[in-house]
Amino acid sequence: MKNTINFLVLVCLTVLLITSCDRKPEGIVYDNKVIVPQEETQKEEVTAKVAEDATMNATEITWVTWEEAVALNKKEGKKIFVDMYTDWCGWCKRMDATTFRNKEVINAISKDFYAVKFDAEQKEPIEFRGTKFEFTKAGRRGAHGLAVALLDGRLGYPSFVYLDEKLDRITISPGFKKPDGILPELSWVAGGHYKTQTFDEFKENL
Repeated sequence: MKNTINFLVLVCLTVLLITSCDRKPEGIVYDNKVIVPQEETQKEEVTAKVAEDATMNATEITWVTWEEAVALNKKEGKKIFVDMYTDWCGWCKRMDATTFRNKEVINAISKDFYAVKFDAEQKEPIEFRGTKFEFTKAGRRGAHGLAVALLDGRLGYPSFVYLDEKLDRITISPGFKKPDGILPELSWVAGGHYKTQTFDEFKENL
């Protein structure tokens, strides 16, 4: 009889142990907040790390349209890097074939910016901040109104425009750049250093 009782007790303890191991950890409500168990917190940290690693291991820049960048910015505020180009611009093509294929440049842009490819001579109208920007024929070629506005009328290509999270212009950077020329710019803008230092001052401290 005693052996039978001991056996039943052992079986019950075994069942309880298996059940407790299979049970998923639950949050504890404290002060109207759910306290997540350490195991779940670690899962979130791992997920965030995987997302960061994916960005830092990007193999190419993900270019979007102006409209797509504005929409993405509404969901998650982020600075915008605009590559102003034209189809006939040889230096623009060289940027695509060299600088924009550099691993460090790809990582820097992918991590901190929405990257926009903007054809400065595109014909499609764009509405932005209550204004309709359109292509205007002038001289031999003409230009899109938004390109003219973003570049302050200085239509040289390629040119790069940096915008903050509120879509206000930070700076314009004209001309072809090698990786070691554009990386300091990206760092200066991404880190918010433009608020307290000129670009030349920032470069002196690198």
